[in-house]
Amino acid sequence: MLDLLIRGARVVDGTGAPATTADVGVRAGRIVATGRVDEEARRTVAADGLVLAPGVIDVHTHYDVQALWDPALTPSPLHGVTTVIGGNCGFSIAPLAPDAVEYVMQMMARVEGMPIDALEAGPAWDWRSFGEWLGLLDGRLAVNAGFHAGHSTIRRVVMGDAVHEAASPEQIEAMVALLHESLRAGALGFSSSLGDAHTDGDGNPVPSRSAQPAEFLALARAVRDHAGTSLEFIPGMGEISDERIALMTDMSLAADRPLNWNLLGSASPTPVYEQQLTSADHAAAHGAHVVALALPDVMRLRSSRMLSAMPGWGEVVTLPDDERRAAVADPAVRERLRAGLDAARERGVAGMMQWDLVELPDGRSVASVAAERGTDAVDALLDVVVPDALPLTTIFPSLVPPMGVTDESWEVRGEVWRDERVVLGGSDAGAHVDIMCHANYPTVVLGELVRRRGLFTLEEAVHQMTGVPAALFGLRDRGVIAEGAHADLVLFDPHTVASEPAEERHDLPGGALRLYAGAVGVEQVIVGGETIVERGVLTEARPGTLLRSGVDTDTVTVPGNH
Repeated sequence: MLDLLIRGARVVDGTGAPATTADVGVRAGRIVATGRVDEEARRTVAADGLVLAPGVIDVHTHYDVQALWDPALTPSPLHGVTTVIGGNCGFSIAPLAPDAVEYVMQMMARVEGMPIDALEAGPAWDWRSFGEWLGLLDGRLAVNAGFHAGHSTIRRVVMGDAVHEAASPEQIEAMVALLHESLRAGALGFSSSLGDAHTDGDGNPVPSRSAQPAEFLALARAVRDHAGTSLEFIPGMGEISDERIALMTDMSLAADRPLNWNLLGSASPTPVYEQQLTSADHAAAHGAHVVALALPDVMRLRSSRMLSAMPGWGEVVTLPDDERRAAVADPAVRERLRAGLDAARERGVAGMMQWDLVELPDGRSVASVAAERGTDAVDALLDVVVPDALPLTTIFPSLVPPMGVTDESWEVRGEVWRDERVVLGGSDAGAHVDIMCHANYPTVVLGELVRRRGLFTLEEAVHQMTGVPAALFGLRDRGVIAEGAHADLVLFDPHTVASEPAEERHDLPGGALRLYAGAVGVEQVIVGGETIVERGVLTEARPGTLLRSGVDTDTVTVPGNH
């Protein structure tokens, strides 16, 4: 008897092949039958009119800390995610040493935007080895999760306070040994960063930024000895220098593994993606494998606090409701606030205030509200936004900033996202939780990019979010619907699937704030044959597998085709 039978679904199998109508049978966490299935089942789901796809694989998250207190890794599973990869950018929370705990905690708070009060109020950081930390998570998660060992963390454990110096040969040897130990315990690979914006709790460059090429290559070479591993890297922002392009190629060759870097077109004032993607061409020409991660959406950052940072605005926007409304009705106050905004522009600190890219909760831009009212943007803020303390979101249009969020710009993005040198991901889920929430990218892709804009076919979109990342990481029997594959599945209504707007929640340890987005049209999310989300509600099931290199992954040494 089957444990689960999904009958009559429109099956999009993750390979890019055309959808078919079929039944899917599951037993003991695996798909055991597809097509016409007549076997009886303990549970049957009628899926007429619904799409059944493999669960989404989000390869760039920072759920390392959140996994200690939130076994569902929310809100990712609400959007169809069944597998996540953490420990990115060189920032893992294992391996650890007693004298490194405070430094690593402060680093995670500073560079990844995790509220320090929440980190301190959560479970104690009392593990030491990578394996010991994984043991705390094993058997507790709702989704599948694997983690890289992070360069900055390893460097701090080995070098102590000397992390901003060049490492000696002996220190590099000790780092390599610690990485080997972590990989043997199940780390999925090695991550690092040369990102200029990555600073530690003291405002200094994170440890990995002080490493020399010999150190990067020695650590990458260690990865070669462990099956089912890969590399993740941050080369910087904007154009990638020839030196760093060569470094990524050399790291991939040293490891004999693929290297993915983050994030294509990220926060650049000009469209640099063509130059950035030459990193993949250079690697391929030398027998290496380098791919770029791209967020399949425009980047949206909660920017309400930018108003309080403007001269004179802070004392008004933080007033109690009645006093704030009275203040913005006073012509003298309005004039003072207008002057403060002008002063901020003159000092170059109002760069986020491109009003056609600053949105209200209903999706209208400040510029469009001003046009509707026949006023300017400042009056729109003072008449509509400030009185009710409405949250604002600033859009950073990735890849093609000069084109904003026009239909033309979306077409360009679609072309880039289909490029074989690009893998969809880069959600950063679990990080920067007070200003952004991109854990919802799967339902944005399905609702906005597939249904509304037609930038992908349904089959293309599912393939890009499932089969492609599974192949990149060598995830064994995942990312497809086929007999023998793990039963990680998402069942959704293609006519309604979408993301809800992000909202503020104070549900982190200690009551700290984060942004959280629910989903529409996602009927069921299934991990290992067990339903973890049903009609937008999390169940109590915790069937997730803690992915370990060599056990749940296969070695990947050559580029795969999209």
